[in-house]
Amino acid sequence: MSSKRRDMVRGLWPAAALALTAAGAWMPLSAAPEAGTTAAPERETLPVLGPKPFIAYFKPTPIVKPLSKKAWGAAEVGARDTGNGLEDTGLKQWNYWDGPILKGPDGRYRMFASRWDQALGHSAWGQSKAVTAITKSLLGPYRDMGLNWPSDQGGLGHNVTPLRMPDGRYAIVLSETRNGDVFTSASIDGPWRLLGSISVDQSKYRSVFLATDVPKEGATPKPWHASNVSLIVRPDGAYEIVQRSGQILLSRKGILGPYEVMGRSIFIDLPGLPQKNLDRLEDPTLWFSGGWYHMLVNHWEDRRAYHLISRDGITGWRFQGLAYQPEADFIRYVDGTVNHWNKLERPAVVMEHGHVVALTFAVIDTPKEAQTGNNGHGSKVIVVPFDGAAMDRDLAKVDR
Repeated sequence: MSSKRRDMVRGLWPAAALALTAAGAWMPLSAAPEAGTTAAPERETLPVLGPKPFIAYFKPTPIVKPLSKKAWGAAEVGARDTGNGLEDTGLKQWNYWDGPILKGPDGRYRMFASRWDQALGHSAWGQSKAVTAITKSLLGPYRDMGLNWPSDQGGLGHNVTPLRMPDGRYAIVLSETRNGDVFTSASIDGPWRLLGSISVDQSKYRSVFLATDVPKEGATPKPWHASNVSLIVRPDGAYEIVQRSGQILLSRKGILGPYEVMGRSIFIDLPGLPQKNLDRLEDPTLWFSGGWYHMLVNHWEDRRAYHLISRDGITGWRFQGLAYQPEADFIRYVDGTVNHWNKLERPAVVMEHGHVVALTFAVIDTPKEAQTGNNGHGSKVIVVPFDGAAMDRDLAKVDR
């Protein structure tokens, strides 16, 4: 696509680069052929149930600090705000990842992130340690307050997921580097103590690592492995997990479980969801708003994510189009400047008054393998405003 036509395309939809197909489905404009040319093989069209896809509800981002063309990654990403989210502005120490946010009783926002030595490169994520960062403003800048549990395995923690439990305590759930370990505290600022590890009952359905994995019939179930765990408290008080495989796990016996595996991956044969390379799906995130359970899931190879919805959060999952993709113009400041990060991963929603008001993303300016340490490339967490109230209104009457 020529630069002139690309600029024209981006101007057609200020929130994201999207096109409406003849069938009435939204799809990325990157999938549309050039005018007057033979159509190249297109990506699958992405149908929606409501009037527009998730990506169309992102809002322009207010500028915290003047946009910089000299910040690390700006050459690849575009002039950007170093005051947005959490980052090591000089790349002297840390790569940051994860980054869900909870608002404390004092009105300040806490970001729960992981960090590791940037000099070791992105591949050292397995050494990441869990931290809390604080700010008065949702957008940031967030100030790293240090390790959450420095005396427990040196602070080790990744896939950091915070939540507030029904009894008022706070919990942090970990996966990948720790197998579903749960830390709790009476205060959002700690001290954090290890409660235990999540247990999973596989007597009815086996848990698998990837959506396409098939357990061997008659074989002893493998021990449960916590991977990309997203955990919420349901409106009915039960705890629900979605994991990397797209399987739903449910516990009515507390945060540690045991959780029952509710069936096979919801991704398999889901109408509308592209079925190619389902084993590349990762980072599912789960929440409830507007009468629907929502899920985002990222396809790391295709670098685009999808939005799914269900009335009961267990069955009847339906495809609701494109959630986001790096090449779309949805990370847009109020002055019109657009950022394009190479990777947008670990999405998490910020909820206020029952609706999503922002999303956080762990982002990196280059391919992960190119961030080798001390080379001017790194990762951080960004905060992007979102009009969840409008989305919930639009989806309220679907199937009603």
